Amino acid sequence: MMEDLGSSDICRVCRSEGCSERPLFHPCICTGSIKWIHQECLVQWMRYSRKEYCELCGHCFSFTPIYSPDMPRRLPIRDVAGGLLASIATAVKYWLHFTLVALAWLGIVPLTACRIYRCLFTGSVDSILTLPLDMLSTDNIASDIFHGCFVVSCTLFAFIGLVWLREQILHGGGPDWLEREDPPAPPAPPPPLLQQPPHAQPLLDNNNEQPEQNEPIQELAVGGDDLPGGGADDGDDVGGAGGGAGGGALLGGEVGNWNAIEWDRAAEELTWERLLGLDGSLVFLEHVFWVVSLNTLFILVFAFCPYHMGHFALASLGLRDHAAASHFEGLVTTLCGYCAVGLCLLIFHSLASFFSFSRARRVLGLCYVVVKVSLLSVVEIGVLPLICGWWLDICSLSMFDATLRDREASFRAAPGTSMFIHWVCGMVYVYYFASFILLLREVLRPGVLWFLRNLNDPDFSPIQEMIHLPIMRHVRRLLASAVIFGTAVLLMLWLPVRVLRLVWPAFLPYTVALQTESTQVSELSLELLLLQVILPTLLEQSHTRLWLKATVRAWCRAVSHLLDLKSYLLGDDQPDPAQMEVGAGAGGANAAGVANDLGAAHQALLHRAGPTGFQPYQRPHLFAARIAGLLLLVAASLVAASLVALTVPVWLGRRVMTMWSVTPPGAALTSAPPPPPAPIHELYTASCGTYLCWLVARAAALVISWLPQGRAAFLQRLVTWAFVLAKAVVAFVVLFGVIPLLFGLLIELVVVVPFRVPLEQTPNLWLSQIWVLGVLYTKIVCAITMMCPDCALRRAIERVYRNGVRALDLGQILTELAAPAVAYLSVALSVPYVTAHALAPLFVASPRLRNTIARRIYPCVLIVSFSIIIIKLQIHQFSKLYEHIKNDKYLVGRRLVNYHHNKSTSSTVVSQPAAFPNN
Repeated sequence: MMEDLGSSDICRVCRSEGCSERPLFHPCICTGSIKWIHQECLVQWMRYSRKEYCELCGHCFSFTPIYSPDMPRRLPIRDVAGGLLASIATAVKYWLHFTLVALAWLGIVPLTACRIYRCLFTGSVDSILTLPLDMLSTDNIASDIFHGCFVVSCTLFAFIGLVWLREQILHGGGPDWLEREDPPAPPAPPPPLLQQPPHAQPLLDNNNEQPEQNEPIQELAVGGDDLPGGGADDGDDVGGAGGGAGGGALLGGEVGNWNAIEWDRAAEELTWERLLGLDGSLVFLEHVFWVVSLNTLFILVFAFCPYHMGHFALASLGLRDHAAASHFEGLVTTLCGYCAVGLCLLIFHSLASFFSFSRARRVLGLCYVVVKVSLLSVVEIGVLPLICGWWLDICSLSMFDATLRDREASFRAAPGTSMFIHWVCGMVYVYYFASFILLLREVLRPGVLWFLRNLNDPDFSPIQEMIHLPIMRHVRRLLASAVIFGTAVLLMLWLPVRVLRLVWPAFLPYTVALQTESTQVSELSLELLLLQVILPTLLEQSHTRLWLKATVRAWCRAVSHLLDLKSYLLGDDQPDPAQMEVGAGAGGANAAGVANDLGAAHQALLHRAGPTGFQPYQRPHLFAARIAGLLLLVAASLVAASLVALTVPVWLGRRVMTMWSVTPPGAALTSAPPPPPAPIHELYTASCGTYLCWLVARAAALVISWLPQGRAAFLQRLVTWAFVLAKAVVAFVVLFGVIPLLFGLLIELVVVVPFRVPLEQTPNLWLSQIWVLGVLYTKIVCAITMMCPDCALRRAIERVYRNGVRALDLGQILTELAAPAVAYLSVALSVPYVTAHALAPLFVASPRLRNTIARRIYPCVLIVSFSIIIIKLQIHQFSKLYEHIKNDKYLVGRRLVNYHHNKSTSSTVVSQPAAFPNN
C-alpha cells in the first residue's frame, strides 16, 4: 500500500521521517520535498483548514474505509430495521422541535401582538379583563396572525430605528441646544485620576467644523451629563452612554468584577440559531417571552400613548370630523399625537432648563430629538412623495380623459390602494429627479446648483441634519422641495399635455383601461414579455446615461454661446483672475460675497467627478437678464423634450403593436369585414417604442463612431458586425424563439389544458401567448439553474454570458445549450403525442377513451416522471442510510490513499486493527 521510504523523505507538516507506526503517504500530485505527509498531520490540517483538497495542486484527498474482520457481507435485517427506526425517531424529534419553533415565532408571537394591539385600542375595560380568554380563542386565527406579523414588523423596525438613531447621536453628537449647558460655578479642583485632558474644549457650533481631537468629548456630552468643558455634575454621569473618559466613571467600582472572558463567551454563544431555536435547544422559549414583552411595551409606548394624545388634541381643536373624513383616522390621529408629544417634550425641556434639572433636561431633549427625527422621516419619505404622486395625477388628468371626480371615486372605493399607487409614483418621480440632478452636477460648473443638496457627498447625512438643524429650517426645505418638484411637473407634464391637445387632438387620450376578455389575455402575455425581458435589457444598459449626459452638455454649450454664459454654466478652461468678476450664485454676488456664500462653496465641494473647490466664473454685462433668458430656455427645452417623450415612443409603439393583434377564432370563416384592432395598453406601446428608439440610437452611435476611421475600416467593421449580427439572430431565434415555444407548449399541455379545458371541448392553442409565457418559464428555469450547484447547464449559461455579443460562440450555444434543450423538449412533446394518436388507436376502439388518453397522457407522463425521480431519490437515501448503519457498527478506521493507488482497491477493505481509528 505504501512505497519504500528513503532516509530523506520527511513529512511536509511536522518535518519528521516515517516509521512503521506512522508511515508516510503521497496523497496528491505534489512532488519533491512536499510530496510526503503523515495521515495524522493531514487529518489535523484538514480539520483546521476545513479543506478536502491540496492548496498547491488542487487534488482532492481520498480515504479508503477499513472495516472490522467480523463484518458480514450483508447487514442483518435487524440492524437495518434498528438503524431505520433510529433515523425515523431522530427525524420525528427534529420535526417536532422545528414545528414548535415555527408555532412560536410564526404563531404565538404575531397572534399575541395582534390581540394585545386590539385589546389596547378597543378602549374598554372589558377587553383588558377578557384578554387571557381572547389569547386562547381560535376565532379568526389566520387573519389575526397575518395582521400580527405586520404589527411585529412595525415594532421591529421601530426598535432598529431607535438603536440606529442612538448610534447616529453617539457618532455625530446631539444638537447645539442639547449640548449647551448653563455656565457652572467654578468647580473644585478635580481628583488627579478624573482630571480631563488639557486638549478638551467646549463643542463648537454645528455650522463650524469640529477638530478631530474633540470627537471623544462630543461623544461624552451625548452619552452622559458631563459638561463639554468641565467636570461632571453631582455624580449624574453614572449610567451615561459616553466613551473615553467616561468609561471609568461608568464602570465605577465594578471594574474589578468585570470578566472579559465571560463576555466573549456570551457573545459566542448567542447566535441566530440559538436565538431562534434552530440549534435544537429550548432556550428560544425564553427569547419568545422577551419578544412578546418588548412588543407589548413598544405598542404601549409608540402606538397607544401617541394615538390617545392625538385623539385628545383633535377633540380639543374640533378636528375629529376632518380626521375621520380622511379614511385614515388612526394614522392621522397618531401623527397628530406625535406632534403633541413633541410639543409637550419641548415645553418640559424648557421648564427643566429653567429650573436647572440637568438629567431631566437631557432625557427630555433626547426624547424630543427622537420624535422630531421620526416625524421628519415620515414627512420626507411618506408625505412628500405622496404629494408629488397626487400632483402628477392631477396634472395628467387630461392625458387620460379623466376628471377629479373619477379620482375621488376611486379613492373612496379603495383608499389604501389609491394612496399606495400615488406614493409609489411619487417615489419614482423623486428618484429620477434626483438622478437627473446628479447628472447635471457632472456637467455644470461647481457652484451653479448651490441651492440643491448633493446626495453623492460622502459627508452628507440626512439623519444628522434632522438631528442638528432646527425644525423651521426643515419646514423651509420641504416647502422649497415641493415648489421645485411641482414646477417641474407643470413644465414637463401639464403644459406639454395642453400643447399636445391643441396641436394633435386625435393623439390623446392614452388607453389605460381594457374591457374585453381576449384583450386582457393578450395584454397579460405582453406585460410579462415587456416587464420581464425587454425593459430589464433596456434598463441594464449604461449607454442611455451617457447619451443623456452628452445631450445636456451639448445643450449647455449651445445656450452658453447664445447667451454668453459659458463661464457661468461650464466654467473656464484657463481662468484669468485679472479679467474675472467673481459671482457666487444665481443672483450673482460680487467677489466680496464669495467667501460669505457658504452654501455655494459647500455645494462646490460636493461636486462629483470634477473640481473639489468652488470654481469662479466671468460675469458678463446684463447678467440678470441673461439668467432670466436661461431660465426661459430651460422651461422651453423641458416642454419640448416632454412633448417628444410623450409622442414619439407611443406613436411608434402603436404602429408596431397593432401587428400583434390577432383575429378572433371564426372571424376568417365569415364574410363580414374584420373588426377593428383591439385597444392596447399605452404602457406596452410606450415601452415597445422606447426600446425601438434605443435600438435605433445604439445603431446610429456605432455607425457614427466608425466614420472617422476611414472607408476601409468602416466597411471592415460593417462586415464584422453584420457577421456578428447574423450569429446573434440565429442564437436569438433558437434561444428566445424555438426553446421558449417548445417549453411553453409543454407547460400548456401538461398543466394548463388539463385544468382549464373540459374533455368534451377542444383546446385552442395560441402560439403567440404560449411563446411569451415560454419566455417567462425559460427565464425562471435559468434563474433556478444559476442558484443550483455546479452543473453543465450552468457552466454553459455562464460562458455565454461572459462572451457577450461580440465574442458570441454560436457553435457552443448550439451544441451545449440549444441541442440538449431542443432534444429533451422534443422527446417530451413527441413521445406522448405519438403514443396517444398513433399507438393507442391500434388497441383502443372507443373514440371517447382515445380522446381521454390524448388529453390526459401529458399529465400522466409528468406524474410517472416525478414518481421515478422520487423513487430514485429514496433509493439513494436508503443507500446512504445503509452505509451509515454499516459504518457505525463495523467501521474501524480510514486509511489515506496514495495518488498512484489502484482505484479498484479503494473499495471495502477488511484488515487487522492496524489501521488508524475513525475519528
